[in-house]
Amino acid sequence: MMSMNRKLKNYLPIIIVLAIILYSAAGIDYSEAGNMSFDMVKSVFSGLFQPDWGYIYDGSGEDLLSLLLLTIGIAFLGTVIATVLALPLTFISAHNLWKSNTIVSKIGKFICNVLRAFPELVYAIIFVKMVGPGPFAGVLAIGVHQIGMLGKLYTEEIEAMDEAPVESMTAVGANFWQTMFYARLPQLIPTFLSLALNHFEIAVRSAATLGLVGAGGIGAPMIFAIQARAWDKVGIILFGIIITVFLIDAVTGYLRKKLQ
Repeated sequence: MMSMNRKLKNYLPIIIVLAIILYSAAGIDYSEAGNMSFDMVKSVFSGLFQPDWGYIYDGSGEDLLSLLLLTIGIAFLGTVIATVLALPLTFISAHNLWKSNTIVSKIGKFICNVLRAFPELVYAIIFVKMVGPGPFAGVLAIGVHQIGMLGKLYTEEIEAMDEAPVESMTAVGANFWQTMFYARLPQLIPTFLSLALNHFEIAVRSAATLGLVGAGGIGAPMIFAIQARAWDKVGIILFGIIITVFLIDAVTGYLRKKLQ
């Protein structure tokens, strides 16, 4: 009996996952699948694999290279803003900095959780309505979201850091700011920069989609090309995004290794 209960307990997660998959599959409307045809699929893939090379650069400012640079700029500036503004929020959120008042750290963590609860696309829609369409809305969307993400990660690093240097400085009479600048930050800055570089990679991918809602970047021409079924243009845009992400990943990966 105990063996049966143990087996059932081991298989229960698998059964639950399978039940969720079957329930989700049953709720999908498959009626539109009949509209697909071999010719349609063939035209899509033939266009994707025969990209419009003339769109790479034409000097108009609306070509692939110009919009990819704009996308990288949106991601970079948004990440820089988030990195700077996440620091004061981190110092509020870390409980080991507020041992005498845990409410402050709970408030800081709550703010981080609220800011990172919504994806960049939601923030982009909000900021497009507030400041108008364009790259500035994209920068704000990425910046606000990344404040919550980086704030949480920075807080975890501060709470997990080695407290021995801080305790040694406190024992000889150092105050809070002295321990912060000479014991904590020297340990934390390389990790903070590494996390910021990692989130810059993520921000580039996010910025590539923010144009879908008018927040600048390569997303707008991509959605227009998809709507117009200009698959050759979609192909070159996707190719450009892949190369850009690959290069940024290689560069930031190299920099992160140097920071270790």
